[in-house]
Amino acid sequence: MSSEHIRNFCIIAHIDHGKSTLADRFLDTCHTLSAYQMKDQVLDSMDLERERGITIKAHSIAMDYTARDGREYRFHLIDTPGHVDFSYEVSRSLAACEGALLLVDASQGVEAQTVANLHMAREAKLTIIPVINKIDMPAARPDEVKEQIRHLIDCTDDEILAVSARQGIGIVEVLEAVVARVPAPSGDPDAPLRALIFDSIFDKFRGVVAYVRLVDGSVKRGDRVRLLSTGITYDVDEVGSLRLGLIPRERLEAGEVGYILAGMKVVADAKVGDTIVPETSAGIQALPGFKPLKPMVFSGLFPVDTEDYVNLREALGKLALNDAALAWTPETSAALGFGFRCGFLGPLHIEIVQERLHREYNLDIIATIPNVQLRATLDDGTKVQVNSPADMPDPGHVAAYEEPFIEVRIITPGEFVGNVMRLVQDRRGEPHGIDYLDAERAQLTYLMPLSEIIYDFYDRLKSCSRGYATLDYELFDYMESDLVKLDVMLNGELVDALSLVAHKDKAYERGRDLVDRLRNLIPRQMFQIAIQAGIGGKIIARSTVSAMRKDVTAKCYGGDISRKRKLLEKQKEGKRKMKQIGTVHVPQEAFLALLRGQDE
Repeated sequence: MSSEHIRNFCIIAHIDHGKSTLADRFLDTCHTLSAYQMKDQVLDSMDLERERGITIKAHSIAMDYTARDGREYRFHLIDTPGHVDFSYEVSRSLAACEGALLLVDASQGVEAQTVANLHMAREAKLTIIPVINKIDMPAARPDEVKEQIRHLIDCTDDEILAVSARQGIGIVEVLEAVVARVPAPSGDPDAPLRALIFDSIFDKFRGVVAYVRLVDGSVKRGDRVRLLSTGITYDVDEVGSLRLGLIPRERLEAGEVGYILAGMKVVADAKVGDTIVPETSAGIQALPGFKPLKPMVFSGLFPVDTEDYVNLREALGKLALNDAALAWTPETSAALGFGFRCGFLGPLHIEIVQERLHREYNLDIIATIPNVQLRATLDDGTKVQVNSPADMPDPGHVAAYEEPFIEVRIITPGEFVGNVMRLVQDRRGEPHGIDYLDAERAQLTYLMPLSEIIYDFYDRLKSCSRGYATLDYELFDYMESDLVKLDVMLNGELVDALSLVAHKDKAYERGRDLVDRLRNLIPRQMFQIAIQAGIGGKIIARSTVSAMRKDVTAKCYGGDISRKRKLLEKQKEGKRKMKQIGTVHVPQEAFLALLRGQDE
């Protein structure tokens, strides 16, 4: 098919604005799938995506559309996630497209991730088509939402499309707008092959399936190709289009989106953002990719049953093949045994990985308190990266600590601006501006430490705004902070899995809060448990779990008091010995509750 009749576009929006439902209606209208194959959220392949109603991984599919002028067009659609933790999937999708549908809920309006995705699409120089969804809802206010969209992008009311993906209203108009407004892909079909890898998955039978966007040239089975970043050459075994599955074809031409199978054994061979070129080519310039993926949050994953360590290692290896954002290295904890220090993109990413390990690999996992990557400057000027509290160097040899700061954008109704400002400033946020999208909604911009939002910030933000505020953030830079390591001890024994890094001014508050919640979460034993939080050798907070009491004098009916005293002294001595040899078990539920910032 000629590149003039190809349109590559994606759907970007805030979470729960109807991206997957709109994609379903496109597939219905284009008759891409049979009635047997069609179901709700058909592009969301994981059970977790269906249950939570969110998209975790971007999905690409090809559709054939007959326009009103009678011409046949090939659409390559990519449905993207809406949560901030999975924004890397959006950046991949944008690199393979010329246009983007900016979807906005008619009742909720423009939200934080809407603005963030719009910025990314503008940086990629895509054509933006604004679409208002859910116009059939009783709470829909399309006129107000149009005003918000006009505030974001330079457009007229006629350029803003109104649809109901659930009812199928306005779907054809959107497809016609894609034909009319999204430019055809540029590229020379006669030039040497240049293909951008924008995603990859692992098939245990066939190896790595590289999802590619062909910019120049063509590729077919039997071609010898080379990856520019590694210089490794491969024989192409199969090429084809992406439907609900992989549909083999004779060749892929310039401007098309499809897949390449070339005998690659690990996903690392098909690095996302790499360029595929012919084997014998020389001097071909690599295609501009996108920002490299860097973990933002680190947490330790340990098996509840130590015998599952090998199974956990294999499960993480398999999971990382289909989740390029997951990074992991072995780690040992005195409290939890052998496990892995894993890098994630955010708190939701941690939760999703835990859930997938439990469902897909039947593993019960304990996740330690998440922390961010720090930089420590020693007295001799050496800079050291710190991925966990256990890695923190001796405080006597540290000249300064640096922690990552983020630029936070919060969109909230005007009546909750005061509550949100108090919450953010309490988390060391510095105001960087306020912008009113309309008469009722404000966008607050703050600079604040990443460590302050991974604990329980999102829940508190929803509480103080009655669920209306939305959050988006992006990494700003590393900045110097006065940080200390907060240790937790149970009966004098350090529990490294509960240690965390806190700002010096907030260390006492965090330590007090931590020991109080642990007192409610740790089950009572036959002996007293002392829970202490300390900085260095100084204890700053303490709480106590009282011992379970057995009435050893119940069998005494009257008689001399000395017999009761003898039994009580014997019990006291037994509890003292038990405390010396007894171990305190911290249940998995306690770690989960600490992660969520709430008591069980």
